[in-house]
Amino acid sequence: MHMSDNGAIVAVAFWLFLGAAAVSAMRYEFKKRQVTMESLRAAIEHGQQLDASVVEKLLAQHREPDADRPEDLQPYLQIGGIVAIAAGVGISIAGYFLGLQFPVARLPMVAAGVIAACVGLGLLIAARVLERYRTRPGAPDRMRES
Repeated sequence: MHMSDNGAIVAVAFWLFLGAAAVSAMRYEFKKRQVTMESLRAAIEHGQQLDASVVEKLLAQHREPDADRPEDLQPYLQIGGIVAIAAGVGISIAGYFLGLQFPVARLPMVAAGVIAACVGLGLLIAARVLERYRTRPGAPDRMRES
């Protein structure tokens, strides 16, 4: 086996892993939603009276985030920011060590890491601004915390 063959195998394995992880996450969410719906259906079929607040709570757990409801987006902005900063730090560190072997690669790799970290910082700032806007006295009613 040549060295390029090993690289191709690693690349294919990486993408297969990412694909499997994505499909598994989608399947998990689907099954979770399906169990909730089956529980509601069984309760209705057996003639149980369901309180509207209970049904709303069950369905709210599976509600998709809505761009018109910024409070739905805040945790995703925070998580994305943390992940992007961590990736930026990792890329920069990898660039430093890669640069020991291949000096021409050091600066582009560190720059890519800094860019990723800046994107993460921007996401965290956006989440903070959203939080401040939501709790501001003059904010629209749909933005204020209940």
